[in-house]
Order: sequence, then C-alpha cells, then structure tokens
Amino acid sequence: MTRFYLGIDPGLTGAMAFFDPETGELEVHDMPVFAEKRNNKTKSCLDLYQMARIVDSKASETKQAVVELVNAMPKQGVTSSFSFGFSAGAAQTIVAANMIPMILVAPLRWKRVLRLNASKDASRIKASQVMPRHAHLWSLKKHDGRAEAALLAYYGSITK
Repeated sequence: MTRFYLGIDPGLTGAMAFFDPETGELEVHDMPVFAEKRNNKTKSCLDLYQMARIVDSKASETKQAVVELVNAMPKQGVTSSFSFGFSAGAAQTIVAANMIPMILVAPLRWKRVLRLNASKDASRIKASQVMPRHAHLWSLKKHDGRAEAALLAYYGSITK
C-alpha cells in the first residue's frame, strides 16, 4: 500500500522525511554523512549507501517524492556549490533507482504555496503548525533541514 510522501531537502545539513497524510505519521532522517580526511582537512561527505538504504526501506510504500530543486547560491564557494549539487543529484538518483515518482520543486514555488519566506525559522514554525505532534523534531535552529523536508513531503500531499 502506497501511503508516504517523501520530502528531501538536499545538502549535507538537509534531511529526508516520509509523511503519511492519512495518519499524520512522520519519519525524519538527517542526511547521512561521515567525516573524511582530505589534504589534512576533515570534510563531511554524503553517505550514499546509508541514504539509499533509508529510501529503499520505504520505497514500496512511497507514493511520490518531492525533491527541492536547488541552484548555486550567490557568494557560495566553488567547492560548497559542487558538494551541494552532488547531494541534490545523489538524492534524485536514489529516488529514481527506487522507481518512486518524483517532482522537483524550486524553493520559491513550494514556499509560496505554504505562505513562507526564505527564513529557516519560518519553516520550523510552519512545520510545527501543520505537524504539531512532531514539533520536537525541529526544535533546534540547526534542525531546519528536518522541518523543510517534512514541509516538502506535506507539500506533495496537498498538491497531488
């Protein structure tokens, strides 16, 4: 039975959220990362296999994935832009490999539908309003990716 909408806020500080609009059930996973030492610097890297395992575990129950369509941001460095794009592409590839129908949606579009601005705190507040039982999942400022992933899944459920 397909019942979940999967929302993905790509990036190393993003998250994935599976939302069932019938029951209000929500399962949120921070983007899985590991630390890797390169050139005497420790870098965070996306754990592709863990991400694939998470998506695969619910693929047969997932109706649709909503992945935020990202672009390079002004004043963002080349390395961080590449890393961000890599994470977004990896998310899309893992969803596609699991044969989950997918829509890509620009932040301006889904945030306009949910009456949000660019503020990460506004996303946390809105997520608490539409999913109050789960507000503890994004109670910290650093958990804005969780709130945005949950809102992307919610967006998918209301824009069928």
